[in-house]
Amino acid sequence: MGTESLAGPESAGRTSPPTRERLSGWGRTSPSVAEVLRPRSREEIAEAVTTAGPRGIVARGLGRSYGDPAQNGGGRVLDLTGMNRILAVDLDTGQVVVEPGVSLHQLMEAMLPFGYFVPVTPGTRHVTVGGAIACDIHGKSHHADGSFAQHVVSMDLLLADGGVRTLTPESEPELFWATAGGMGLTGVVLRATLRMLPVETSRILVETKRVADLDEAMARMTETDADHRFSVASLDNLATGPSLGRGWVESGNFATVADLPAKQRENPLAFHPKPVASMPDLFPSGLLNRRTIRLMNLANFRRAPQNSHTHIASIGGFFHPLDAIHDWNRVYGPAGFLQYQFVVPFDAASTLRRIVERVAVQRAPSFVTVLKRFGPASPGYLSFPTEGWTLTYDFPTGTPGLPGLLRWMDGKVLEAGGRLYLAKDSRMSAADLEAMYPRLEAFRKVRAAADPQGVFVSDQSRRLSL
Repeated sequence: MGTESLAGPESAGRTSPPTRERLSGWGRTSPSVAEVLRPRSREEIAEAVTTAGPRGIVARGLGRSYGDPAQNGGGRVLDLTGMNRILAVDLDTGQVVVEPGVSLHQLMEAMLPFGYFVPVTPGTRHVTVGGAIACDIHGKSHHADGSFAQHVVSMDLLLADGGVRTLTPESEPELFWATAGGMGLTGVVLRATLRMLPVETSRILVETKRVADLDEAMARMTETDADHRFSVASLDNLATGPSLGRGWVESGNFATVADLPAKQRENPLAFHPKPVASMPDLFPSGLLNRRTIRLMNLANFRRAPQNSHTHIASIGGFFHPLDAIHDWNRVYGPAGFLQYQFVVPFDAASTLRRIVERVAVQRAPSFVTVLKRFGPASPGYLSFPTEGWTLTYDFPTGTPGLPGLLRWMDGKVLEAGGRLYLAKDSRMSAADLEAMYPRLEAFRKVRAAADPQGVFVSDQSRRLSL
């Protein structure tokens, strides 16, 4: 089929004037005020970077990181969502060239009709490619596909002096892998070439089974991962005793046309997800608490099939269920919530169990509690995934005793040789970061060579002395 261009016309005129805005992550905690610029060209990005001033600058996409990595209080923030053109597509190789503000949702809409899906997707499709590279995001397929940056063929990176370098894992491995997972601290990604995943349909063949406890969940995932590209367990985090860690496991692969019912075979690559509701910003903090989350956890557990059940799921229903509710984070109220994600090696399963038990006994409610298995780590200096178990909690910020619980969890993760995810972090200490990321000093050296004046900076990088 060759190469096609899907790019729209060049944007006319200059960017709109900068505005002072109060920004926060998706968790709505730790907001700060910055000068926000919305560039529409490389030249405008270069000008904004080279004139950033003493408080520096950081790029921002759709704001789906949970903490403060895309904030820069008192400095500049580049909102790159206007840089969202798909520049070229090679339908023979499945490679696509995009600007940094292109979202995974946009890629799905453009590429699924041609039989290609994004190489890696997290729990939301409303993530930009620039943000996906900066966080080196992962999904339910890490054990099979690795992390996002492992599917990046090349990227153009604008440096602090305004110069642009084209990076590939072969030509400039140090700067490439410092940028992948580097939280936007090496420069601004101007464009990227991605390898997409060939698919026959836009549906997932999912096998779901209820599990009685954590041990059964871990055993089932270990047994089924080899045969399934996607795997995840959802846990009732408030269940205790013999029911500790109960929930359900979902294992899946992209369906073939032959897997589909007759009606869906008429348009096997259909993709038209739309929000079914929009969350108003009217909820008080504390609406999600021990009582309400316990009831929801119990209802979800009972709804899961006791015996293994196979069904066809849509992309939105399987990968991005919360995207069906626009601004779902508002249900936590103005105080927001904290997402805590850690990984520990497979041989530290006892640590995972201790954490699950402590959270349940302390009755710290989590609306989303998700367990996954990671495969081998990527070469990224600060990339989060490393081989082992990863568990995610969503805690309302007003949970009684939460600060002490999280400090205890930090210690257990550290003792086990694990780490926390920078894209989700809003309260890690600089000392813990040093201990959890063994390649941190190597990252700092590469970053210092690329940005000797420290132009690229964020609230998170200051907090953690990145």
